[in-house]
Amino acid sequence: MAAVVSQIAKYVLLILMLLFTVETFMVLRRQSEESRRRIMRKQIGLMVLFNIVSYGVIFLNTMDPVMILMLGCMLMYLLVVQVLYRIIYRRASLILLNTMCMMLSIGMVIQSRLDMDTARKQFIIAAGATMICFIIPVFIRRVRWVSKLTWVYAVVGIALLGVVLLFGKISGGANLSVSIGGVTFAFSEFVKILFVLFVAGMLQEKHDFKRVIVVTVVAAVHVGILALSADLGAALIYFVAWIVMVFVATRQPAYAVIGVGGMAGASLLGYRMFEHIRVRVEIWKDPLSDYEGNGYQLAQALFGICAGGWFGTGLCQGSPDAIPLAFEDFTFAAICEEFGVLFGICLILLCMGMYLLMVNIAFRLDKPFYKLVAMGLGTEYMFQVFLTVGGTTKFIPMTGITLPLISYGGSSLVCTIIMISIIQGLYMIRRDEDDEIRRRRREEERRAREAQYEYGYQNGYGRRGGYGPQNGYGPQEDYGPQNGYDIPNDLNRMTESAGDGNQQNRDIMNSVTKPVANTYDLSRDKNQRKAYMQDVENQSGESDDLSEKIERQAREDLALRKHRKSGK
Repeated sequence: MAAVVSQIAKYVLLILMLLFTVETFMVLRRQSEESRRRIMRKQIGLMVLFNIVSYGVIFLNTMDPVMILMLGCMLMYLLVVQVLYRIIYRRASLILLNTMCMMLSIGMVIQSRLDMDTARKQFIIAAGATMICFIIPVFIRRVRWVSKLTWVYAVVGIALLGVVLLFGKISGGANLSVSIGGVTFAFSEFVKILFVLFVAGMLQEKHDFKRVIVVTVVAAVHVGILALSADLGAALIYFVAWIVMVFVATRQPAYAVIGVGGMAGASLLGYRMFEHIRVRVEIWKDPLSDYEGNGYQLAQALFGICAGGWFGTGLCQGSPDAIPLAFEDFTFAAICEEFGVLFGICLILLCMGMYLLMVNIAFRLDKPFYKLVAMGLGTEYMFQVFLTVGGTTKFIPMTGITLPLISYGGSSLVCTIIMISIIQGLYMIRRDEDDEIRRRRREEERRAREAQYEYGYQNGYGRRGGYGPQNGYGPQEDYGPQNGYDIPNDLNRMTESAGDGNQQNRDIMNSVTKPVANTYDLSRDKNQRKAYMQDVENQSGESDDLSEKIERQAREDLALRKHRKSGK
């Protein structure tokens, strides 16, 4: 019975994942805010169904009541995060939040399938990091001196990497982490953020050749320490982030070409210097040549992907635990085995969707510092995904980098959540900038209209020179129908002539001229004139042509009045 349910559920889970992925890309194309919100509400429902089906299938196969508890914890996490973001950060990017929650859900499901202990630790770290990171968006949005601590970021980052080099614990031939009070920290994960902040701070105002050289030297120090620690996966991420940020700041392709050439040379140097890198390259070339030894891990990962096929074996129907370190370095292989290759492709597309969201936010920011930070963090995230998936599928040699938000790893998980929280803060800054631009545009239009009407006053078309009793033109009643001034009919004729053959133009003219017919005493009362201007501004942004017509009509009335006076 459980096997049958697993076989049915794998198609249901694939459909849910496919729909979620499609909705992620559709929201980038939608302009209507209501349409975007409708899509995001659908995504929340898809996430809830994905967790219920996944944990239900695992429970039926294992009969472990902890799975029901884990399901409750995940649903509570999704509810709390979604509600708090809507209460505290109304301007946050909900599509970015939904993508993060979906990837965390996938990670928690596969971790629960592989090892419940790691899943429990992963959930505690994710929940704690998310709650702590709630302060980051408001900090980024309100604190303006973040961009001024450029050299502080560099010094602190180099110091932390130096600590790992001197006191780090060797794992897989590399110094990756240090233990403090029984808790392991991979400082290179956190220094990624500091490195991006440093480069963005250096290039935010000046990006001439001298400044680029300074940034390059400091970046080389970071990469050099990582190379000495034999953590070449992290070194590659830093290198690529530096290349992209320098190119975005300077717009000089030569820097990118030189950077790529330098990265190739550094990779060749690392291959000659470190034994474990040479071993990984040999395994990458032919993992079956040393199947019983160093090639066993990669060979099992490839066997698992092939065993799953397009649709997977179904949850709890495969053998992902046969892959060494499946919960860390080879989580993507375990996902492909039980969820299927199509599910894995959707996961890659989902990661690309998150990257596109980050890039979209970056290019819509005005301040160079924020733009470079968003681009740098997005590049680090996407290149980390590339290294993990590429190494698992034998596209590139394995680097030991974890899959963000999915693989087990406390430092990587916390760092990724911090990065997303920073991006959320930058998104809110972008929306603030959009509101400020609209406010300034409205203010400029209002001032232009005021200047236009003030010009009319100063040239005899208003209270200072035109139609008042002080100039012999009589009170307002002299301008009634009894003297040939049928104002409403005249304005109707203006509307018909201006909108002849075009219903849209007639609608615009009617919406703007209606208050004129009702409050024509503009030349006698300045307050009425201002009220009229505000009414016009609120009803239509197309009042410039109308104002010219009104002024022209006023000149004609003035000429007619003078002619009648001279005739008397």
